[in-house]
Amino acid sequence: MKAPSDLPPRSDGPGPNPAPKAQGAEKSREDRLKAALKANMARRKAQARARAGEKGATEQENK
Repeated sequence: MKAPSDLPPRSDGPGPNPAPKAQGAEKSREDRLKAALKANMARRKAQARARAGEKGATEQENK
């Protein structure tokens, strides 16, 4: 195994000027993340509404 100083520098990303193909991939990733976030928020709102409805139903039953 090589010593860490013998290894080439690690590249964590495309750099300051990504190739056009990489920009397209980044855009599609961003779109996927945006869609996933939107779906997650919709699911959380539906869960919150259902919980609020259950709470309201229980309070009415107790009267």
